[in-house]
Amino acid sequence: MGRGRQKAKQTKVARDLKYYSPPTDLSALQRELQSQRNASSNDSGTSRDPWSDDSDDWAEDAPSARRR
Repeated sequence: MGRGRQKAKQTKVARDLKYYSPPTDLSALQRELQSQRNASSNDSGTSRDPWSDDSDDWAEDAPSARRR
């Protein structure tokens, strides 16, 4: 006996955590997204996928499904 109060407290805490929504700073979010957009547009010409050239090499080495 005595478990009911403990379980009720745990349920209350879990419910509070589940439905808690902190205040959102929309101006900070906008600044962050704007800085990411600017960074990606500045690097769009210089960045490339380092693994894109390796796909042909791996295709030659990969075992075929027909070789059973």
